[in-house]
Amino acid sequence: MEQGPHNSRGRIILLNGASSSGKSSIARELQRQLPTPFLHLSIDHLRDSGVLPLERFRSKEFIWAETRANFFTGFERAVAAFAGAGNDLIVDYIIETREWMERIEGVLSDCEVLLVGVHCPLEELERREAERGDRPLGDARRDFFTVHEHCAYDFEVDATLPPSVNASRIIKALR
Repeated sequence: MEQGPHNSRGRIILLNGASSSGKSSIARELQRQLPTPFLHLSIDHLRDSGVLPLERFRSKEFIWAETRANFFTGFERAVAAFAGAGNDLIVDYIIETREWMERIEGVLSDCEVLLVGVHCPLEELERREAERGDRPLGDARRDFFTVHEHCAYDFEVDATLPPSVNASRIIKALR
């Protein structure tokens, strides 16, 4: 296989937190502050790009539960491939189960990963979720009780602080 211009693996800042916790806002701020280019990858980007046949899932012609596991596994492998090609990454994700954590650890075992817990109080999550209006109500509550159970973080942030503050703190931890 032909080597790209950058032979080393990219670094990964993996932001794990509940839906509406502010992961994407922190990721955008990290991109503004980091001294080198970091790509931002997320499930939301794929969903919003039209990669999924959402209308057919909504109509129940296709069953999301039958596709979901392969979709998330594919995303994780794509993250590893991007890093393996030498790209530095910011990944915002929701690690739902111990099995997911173990799978991610396996897929990213050759990568330098800074696992960051993004914490936000339940009341604030629910306020943000309602304000956004682009998520099913209740996703944030569901995630709140499980998303941090399976992770031993390298660093943690309080998502009630401004994204710029959290990004600065994460960059210091990355160094």
